[in-house]
Amino acid sequence: MASVLQKIEEIEAEMARTQKNKATSGHLGLLKAKLAKLRRELIAPAKGGGGGPGDGFEVTKTGDARIGLVGFPSVGKSTLLTKLTGTESEVAAYEFTTLTCIPGVIHYKGAKIQLLDLPGIIEGAKDGKGRGRQVIAVARSCNLILITLDASKPALHKKLIEHELEGFGIRLNKRPPNMIYRRKDKGGISFSSAVQTELDLDLIKTICSEYRIHNADFILRTAATEDDVIDAIEGNRQYIPAIYVLNKVDSISMEELELYDRLPNYVPISANLEWNLDGLLESVWDRLNLLRIYTKPKGQIPDYDSPVILRNTPASRTIEAFCNKLHKAIMKEFKYALVWGSSVKFNPQKCGKDHELCDEDVVQIVKRV
Repeated sequence: MASVLQKIEEIEAEMARTQKNKATSGHLGLLKAKLAKLRRELIAPAKGGGGGPGDGFEVTKTGDARIGLVGFPSVGKSTLLTKLTGTESEVAAYEFTTLTCIPGVIHYKGAKIQLLDLPGIIEGAKDGKGRGRQVIAVARSCNLILITLDASKPALHKKLIEHELEGFGIRLNKRPPNMIYRRKDKGGISFSSAVQTELDLDLIKTICSEYRIHNADFILRTAATEDDVIDAIEGNRQYIPAIYVLNKVDSISMEELELYDRLPNYVPISANLEWNLDGLLESVWDRLNLLRIYTKPKGQIPDYDSPVILRNTPASRTIEAFCNKLHKAIMKEFKYALVWGSSVKFNPQKCGKDHELCDEDVVQIVKRV
């Protein structure tokens, strides 16, 4: 591993020395591709190595969504977990109090949201320092990341944590580029773009040569960079929304707080004094993008206490997805559904299995006789 880390440091140093312009774009693209390959080796070391089982601290995924608390040591992650979930996590004035992953559950708007208090990461976590690899590996499985920052510490900490997560293949508050990457048996490398971009065929070929890819199609529909091309080839990137939780705001002035308030995706709180925790939960709910669907047994009033929670994506908000969330066997006897709510024109309306639901719709399933 030492040799891999040494190679990464050498490539990063060469990238820092190289001036970015049209003439050096191919060289920089090649260096970035080499760096991505080395990082992949670091994330998933070769089989048969010295590492044995039990190195991580993965927790079984439960509930409707999973959130990870990520941050440097002693920023208040354990206090926040205790206040939001009631789960006791050891709290002390010294750093590295939390040494393993501690789960809790937030009950909010009928949803059960798993909250993970992860050990504090340090600079160089993506390269295996401390327990950084295990921490970030758990963060990759989350639906939302709460990057917890100490308001009294330098604002540079935000950039450092982003750099560590980016190095481990996590893309924060980004969407996958609208790009088609397709391997083929012959025909060489082809590149076409529907928009103006800095990428060209020579740069694409340079990156592909590092991966020993000789035949592939690249089609761009939106602006993209060489980093996006490398991400498409690697194919293991996680695009995860993030909220920057600015804790301990009671230790800074109003002027400083107003500056933070202008930045996107920031939520100022004081976990110890329980300031703005309701605002944080509302932001969490918005970013998780969940739907509450209520069930209605025939001849009875809807059950508003226990909604079925669905993801707000085209494939996950259909009647079929709703039925499968209740029980896999329902679709075998499914005839149609009666739906009340904003997703239909009439209340109730007969709908098939492909109908897409909206938040707080009421659904009654009618089975075949």
